[in-house]
Formats: sequence, structure tokens, C-alpha cells
Amino acid sequence: MSELSSAVNSLEGCKAVRRLFIFLAALSALGGGGALWWLDQSLPMSAETLDLAVEPGTLPRDVAQGVAAAGVDVNPLLLYAWFRLSGEARQIKAGSYELERGVTPRSLLRKLVRGDETLRAVTLVEGWTFAQVRSALLKAEQLASTTRGLEPDLIMKSLGRPGLHPEGRFFPDTYTYAKGSSDLAVLKRALRAMDKRLDAAWAQRAPDTPLTTPDEALILASIIEKETGRASDRPMIAAVFSNRLRIGMMLQTDPTVIYGLGDKFDGNLRRRDLQTDTPWNTYTRVGLPPTPIAMPGKSALLAAVQPAPSKALYFVARGDGSSEFSADLAAHNRAVNKYQRRQQ
Repeated sequence: MSELSSAVNSLEGCKAVRRLFIFLAALSALGGGGALWWLDQSLPMSAETLDLAVEPGTLPRDVAQGVAAAGVDVNPLLLYAWFRLSGEARQIKAGSYELERGVTPRSLLRKLVRGDETLRAVTLVEGWTFAQVRSALLKAEQLASTTRGLEPDLIMKSLGRPGLHPEGRFFPDTYTYAKGSSDLAVLKRALRAMDKRLDAAWAQRAPDTPLTTPDEALILASIIEKETGRASDRPMIAAVFSNRLRIGMMLQTDPTVIYGLGDKFDGNLRRRDLQTDTPWNTYTRVGLPPTPIAMPGKSALLAAVQPAPSKALYFVARGDGSSEFSADLAAHNRAVNKYQRRQQ
């Protein structure tokens, strides 16, 4: 008896859809008055905005059911009949949608066919460390945290880059995503973006660059990013570090020391910190540190491979965001006295 009842109900359901479909088609054939009126009427909703998730492979009939289940007061059979009648039922796209009060059957279908998903955005800022990136992703609205608690090496393994240090490997930009997307998906896009930007910059490197690999360019770019107070100074800062690398002179840049100190840095860089050896201390070690220290942007990447034509070996902050550059120690000491010690 239960199988017979199920068959009868199924048959009745098919008949109901057929009747609604015929009803809408008839109205349209007669000039569309009634059908057009309904298609452009706002659908009652249980809230100002409702979330609708359409999974890949969802049938149009189930999409209509999902709309009703989300809180839209509409007969799902009637809505499905409209999907069918429109001829666009098979063009409905999977995605995460936000339905706002005032949506009509016509505008609803248009949204679903266009794949007009509700998108959120997260911004990764130039000069951020990987720890700061992870913090931003954790706070991002409606972004699923699939990397929470994972060690950096496991994250990189999940991204298909086992053994690669994560620092500086993600391009700083604003990334949009559908509600419910994973933080790993955003990281993957940022990783690919940095690959692309780094390759493009490396292809434009100056013939006399002391850098030997794209990775070295990325490391230097990260230092330039952290050292630059004024954007226009980037090529000159790049020149100072390139010139030092070329003659084997220590880079002696504070941001690398701070990065090497990690959580031990309290905001005040002391002399003893400069003397504490770490792989990133460029006061105790010659050459570039082993990894980037932050995310460089496009301008820093280009500056690293195309430094300004200069013999400068030193620079000091002027106090207004810009830097004073010097080619010898005597000139540098005078600049330090003028801008740091306020001696004329």
C-alpha cells in the first residue's frame, strides 16, 4: 500500500507541475497579463535578506524548493513552472546567493542564470607578514576557516608547495569570495598571483642585477617594502641594497632583525638586538636572509630587479617619510647628524 501511495503522490505531483506549466503558458499566449503581473511582483520574505545556496548539479525543481525553504513565501511548483517556461532552467548556476526584499520571480531567475553571487572581500596589505594574513582571514566575514590551528608547513603542503616557507609568498591585494568559501581557496589565489607577479618582474630584471634567482628578488623586495616610507624612494633603496650585495657589504637593515626576533621584539630595537644572531640578522650575516620577511607589492618587486642607477650605499630617514641617500660613510654620518641627531 505504501508503494502505491508513493506512486500516486508522484503522479499527482507531476500533474500539478503540468497544470501550472500549462496555466502559465496559456496566460503568456493570451498576452501574458496574469503571468507578467506575477513575474514582476515582489515575493514575500521572512527577513530583509535571505541566503540561498545552490550546489553544483542541483535540479531546477530542487532550486525552486530551496528558494521556498530559504524563507521566500512562494509556491515552489509555480516557481519551477516559471523556470521551465522561461527556457532558462538549465542555465541556473551553482553558487551562494543573497536574496533581498523586493525580489521578483523574474529578477530571481535573472540572478540565478547570471550567477550573480553574493561576494565578500578581504584585503591583504603590502608589508604584512604571514601571521597578519592569517589573522585577517580568520576575521573575514563568511569565510570558512579551514586552516585554523594548522602549522604553516601543513598549510603550504595543502597548497601544493610542501617545504616552501610561506612568508612573502602571497600577493597583497583585495580578494573577493562567495560566502562559505574557504580561506585556503583565497590563499591559493594569492599564491598564484604572487607567482605571476614575481615571474613578470624577474623577466624585466636589469642585466647587472646581483640577484641570481626569482626567490632572491622576492626576498629583496620584501626588505624594500618594509624599509620604504615614501613610494618614490623604492628604486633608490633597492639601489643601496643591490650595491651592497654586489660588493659583499652587510645589508644592515633593521626590519630583518625585527623579523628574526619574532615574538621577542617589544617595539624597541636595542643594540643588543642588532648583535643577537639569527638567520635574518643582516648585521651579523652577509647577504640576503633565507626567506622574505613580508609580502611585497608590485612596485617593490619591480624596484628589486630594476634599482635606480646610483652609487649610494647608505640611507637615513629624514623624518617626513622620505630618505637621504649617501655614497660614502662620511656623507652618511653628516646626514645622520642632521636628520637623526638634529645637528647642523
